[in-house]
Amino acid sequence: MLRNIHLRARARGGIFVHVRRYQTHDVRPQTGIPPPLKGIRVLDLTRVLAGPTATMLLADLGADVIKVEEVSRGDDTRTWSPPSAPIVASAPPESAHLPPESAYFLAVNRNKRSMTVNFKSPEGLDIVRKLVARSDVLVENFISGKLATMGLGWEDCRKINPRLIYASITGYGQTGPYRKAAGYDVVVEAEAGLMHITGESDRPPSKVGVAATDIATGLYAHGAVMAALISRQQTGEGVWIDCNLFDSQIAGLANIASNYLIAGQEASRHGTAHPSVVPYQVFPCRDGFLMIGAGNDKQFRILCDKVLGKPALALDPRFVTNEARVAHRAELVRIIEDALMQHDRAHWLESFMGLGVPFAPINDIQQTFAHPQAAARGVAVEVEHPRAGKIKLVAPAVSYNGERMKVRRPPPWLSEHTQEVMEELGYTPEQVVELRGKGVI
Repeated sequence: MLRNIHLRARARGGIFVHVRRYQTHDVRPQTGIPPPLKGIRVLDLTRVLAGPTATMLLADLGADVIKVEEVSRGDDTRTWSPPSAPIVASAPPESAHLPPESAYFLAVNRNKRSMTVNFKSPEGLDIVRKLVARSDVLVENFISGKLATMGLGWEDCRKINPRLIYASITGYGQTGPYRKAAGYDVVVEAEAGLMHITGESDRPPSKVGVAATDIATGLYAHGAVMAALISRQQTGEGVWIDCNLFDSQIAGLANIASNYLIAGQEASRHGTAHPSVVPYQVFPCRDGFLMIGAGNDKQFRILCDKVLGKPALALDPRFVTNEARVAHRAELVRIIEDALMQHDRAHWLESFMGLGVPFAPINDIQQTFAHPQAAARGVAVEVEHPRAGKIKLVAPAVSYNGERMKVRRPPPWLSEHTQEVMEELGYTPEQVVELRGKGVI
């Protein structure tokens, strides 16, 4: 049971937040849970963002994820820099030929092992097939049908390992006229509706600030693999998962998609505003911006009376209901903007505190990680990287019994675990040396 005993505003580094202090009673010991995927091996044939996000989430849950990369360059994102983490003097000498570890790669490859294999060589294909035979899950994001031409398609791998869960992440899926098209986040953002509804109404369409379609697809793929593992427990058979950016983005249109499917209502751009709720958007004040979300009539009345000092505004027939406020959006937004421009952000943040009207400052990334709630929740973790020393990563997002899953391994440097994995597959040290000499690994 939690009892709220204190509520006040606090400013730290220009950040104003709700600060709640609680007394706790009868709370279970916070012990976390054992890694639920311990003993599950994942063969990771993905690169860039959607696939690596999915496999990282599986790795966070305890799976042994073996990331198989191209021999000379590895995952494309290894070269997406700056910024990169500086190389420490104690870095392994066998990694001296590699560039610094890019921040992009480090973001989505924790808890994995890395090995390099040349798929174009018969010996390399044999190594991958041996990994298939020993894996529970294979995740790939090649263009539809590409791995099948190499003898590593779903049907090929199914013959090697009938219990294999084979997850294909593509741009447009395994069927349809676009199945051979490459998938890029910004392209699918444009083609599947997201860019059309993103940006200000009088400005060109805009992409989202991060690759949201890739991330959503990685989350869908991670959930699908978990479901397939449960299915395999029931049937004893493997599953082919078809997960793609196009379907994921359309599913992510949420109420916008429903508005069209149910009512034939076409969407438009509203910037930070909500198409169906007013006021619900970013507003300027004297020295910055605020997000205000008065989602119902009660909150709107409080906003007018307690915050803006304009109680008559809530009684105006143009604004008395949300439907009326939507119809007279421009007039109301102009009135609120004029009021907010009379004071700076600190004044308004103090005014909103404790009233129950949703609001927030627009924080930059530095302010986000300096936020007291971010510090209290431990949203960043520090790990020791063999080439970069101590680095900070975003922590796994979910807690179990009060604890997050551990970051057991830092993101690997290219081919860091090739020798280790090859020995697990039964190759002798002499064979490994020979295969390295041929450029197979």
